Amino acid sequence: MAASTTAPLTATARHPGSLLKELDLDKEQFLALVARAARLKQDKADGTQHRRLTGRNIALVFEKSSTRTRCAFEVAAHDQGAHVTYLGPDGSHIGHEESIRDTARVLGRMFDGIEFRGFAQDTVEQLADHAGVPVWNGLTDSWHPTQMLADILTMTEHHPGPLEQTAYCFLGDGRNNVARSLLVTGALLGMDVRIAAPRELWPPDDVIAAAHRLATTSGARVLVTDDVEQGVAGADFVYTDVWVSMGESDERWSARIDLLLPYRITEKVLHASGKPDTKFLHCLPAVHDRSTQLGDRLHELYGLSGAEVTDDVFESPRSIVFDQAENRLHTIKAVLVAALGD
Repeated sequence: MAASTTAPLTATARHPGSLLKELDLDKEQFLALVARAARLKQDKADGTQHRRLTGRNIALVFEKSSTRTRCAFEVAAHDQGAHVTYLGPDGSHIGHEESIRDTARVLGRMFDGIEFRGFAQDTVEQLADHAGVPVWNGLTDSWHPTQMLADILTMTEHHPGPLEQTAYCFLGDGRNNVARSLLVTGALLGMDVRIAAPRELWPPDDVIAAAHRLATTSGARVLVTDDVEQGVAGADFVYTDVWVSMGESDERWSARIDLLLPYRITEKVLHASGKPDTKFLHCLPAVHDRSTQLGDRLHELYGLSGAEVTDDVFESPRSIVFDQAENRLHTIKAVLVAALGD
């Protein structure tokens, strides 16, 4: 990611400080952001933070609800002296009464940077094409780059040695944004990355092809399989994501559960890694018990306590999901400082 803020800003030029997908970065740029995040995390813990974004204004545009992404961007900005304006799903004309292009040109004249969390990747791409200021993807249906930065920081904190010797496996819906991002990120960084999913839910062919292209340069090992044991064998980390969302039909839940139940992360799955220190990752929120409306509904309909992960795994010492969640703050702070603070 380019750190300079002196590049010409026009209504049609994509700012070099934007981050729209993992493929926007090369390996060195990605790892530089992770290293910067680690320093910023230590500075916050030591009480030695220097405010590098004083006077900056950042727009947070959300089509989807959020806990970690919104809080991480807000706290990161405030820690560094910036101000934020939150535009929620019903808080603006965006996409309803005003085009994305026009919105971008308006926000670009008022703000120094724009975060977007929503549905279509094309929306964040249009914002970046027309805003003239950095635009950051907080999540789309296709990619989740800020999550990947947090995941890699978390892995470096919990696994000694070079990333190239680290193996991880995602189990579940391989088509979703997190699985796609994990696949290309591991390939970019030269890691041992696996996706274990039913064939109907494998990542799109173009994403798999992109991962293999990256691997030819980075030396990564890339595996997409429907075999759980093959996927997790030797893995240092196992990772999953939600199977269903509140509001989806019971019929969709039933079909998804039938497909994905064999890929549920249990103690047996962790044991299949063959490593006693294999760690569990999840981007959250997780359905791991009956304490939520969604979890209670799943139990009522299907007799499940939890879904994609069992509660004994989620609450075990092997679970590092809350370290992972905290690291959203530090890695997003690194993105903001790299784009606006140097």
